Amino acid sequence: MIVLLRISGFGNGNLHSVRLAEVSPFVSEHCIVGFAMYYFTYDPWIGKLLYLEDFYVMAEYRGLGIGSEILKNLSQVAVRSRCSSMHFLVAEWNEPSIRFYKRRGASDLSTEEGWRLFKIDKEYLLKMATEE
Repeated sequence: MIVLLRISGFGNGNLHSVRLAEVSPFVSEHCIVGFAMYYFTYDPWIGKLLYLEDFYVMAEYRGLGIGSEILKNLSQVAVRSRCSSMHFLVAEWNEPSIRFYKRRGASDLSTEEGWRLFKIDKEYLLKMATEE
């Protein structure tokens, strides 16, 4: 039996939410076998979207439909919340995950639209913030 639980993080602001996948204790010594951490954001070109920050199912529970159930639940959250899409990152080397998402209709923006991911580390944030 799979139970999905919702947990919100960081107090009143709730910067993110988490869905936990739990199996009945008699199935295994592990109760929580997977999770998805997400939050909502806004893109001026496409509107509100659900951003899937992290998604994991324990290796011994993969292939049992748990990941599909979590993703279905997140899709329901996104639709109820009037999101235009769900965005997430996948490491290039993670072919099993890429196939998992593509089977469910995901498109690879890095190859289809040419988007690149950038970051600015704290050191440079501080430097820019204190420039005169």
